[in-house]
Amino acid sequence: MGQSTITVTPSGQACGATVTGVDLTKPLSAEQVADIRAAWLEHHVLAFTGQDISDDDQERFTIAFGGFGDDPFIAPIEGRKHVIAVKRMADETSPLFAENWHSDWSFQARPPAGTCLYGITIPPMGGDTLFSNQHAALDAMPGAMRAKLEGKIAIHSAKKAYAPEGSYGEGDIARRSMDIRPSRAAEASQTHPLIRAHPETGRLGLFSCLGYIVGLEGMADEESLPLLMELYRWQGSEAFQYRHRWEKGTLLMWDNRSVLHAATGGYDGYDRLLHRTTIAAF
Repeated sequence: MGQSTITVTPSGQACGATVTGVDLTKPLSAEQVADIRAAWLEHHVLAFTGQDISDDDQERFTIAFGGFGDDPFIAPIEGRKHVIAVKRMADETSPLFAENWHSDWSFQARPPAGTCLYGITIPPMGGDTLFSNQHAALDAMPGAMRAKLEGKIAIHSAKKAYAPEGSYGEGDIARRSMDIRPSRAAEASQTHPLIRAHPETGRLGLFSCLGYIVGLEGMADEESLPLLMELYRWQGSEAFQYRHRWEKGTLLMWDNRSVLHAATGGYDGYDRLLHRTTIAAF
């Protein structure tokens, strides 16, 4: 690809690829940025393995692909405005964070283009992150199901997660090591088409899912929720998945416009720490 010497190795699954031949402790050249962006748009999830980066390095990488997104409801780490600690202690008993399929911050007017997550403390087992290719999910959808979704406008809200009564609300924060800040602001709503064109490639895909989608415009809940449940089961089907197995020193970037993601557990008794930055829409 170009003259930048990066090597892209597809995962062989429904999306995802590994990128080698680049040192993220150094600024990226224009050619490297262009080649990485092309690989990102093609594979939707990129893993940069064997990196030893600082928060400064991660922030510089993020800026190269569109600047910082707005991260609500989770406080950044001390001394930073744009780095979030995705953290779980060995003895933590709170429910797993982000274990349901979602697209980050889809309830915003301009949801982020991407997310970057860097592995710092990685347990010897468990903790895989699952991704589901939403272009593939739409392409494979039966015609009768697709007909029910065409033209539908989804209503997005963070209230189920981050309102004071939500799953990460005031009853949860005392038991969790992540610095989550529930708020009434989570009750706001925003609409997006359920099927939409990718802003860069134009390829049609499904956008977000039940969790941040709380209803469909012009439909009563008793009509829309069964449809959203049926869609949710389809969107996360194994045929559309990539399973990322974490290693210390891997920076993962994914396209929130193309994939859903979900955390998995299986590492009880071990600390886990990753640093996250968000790539703004552009």
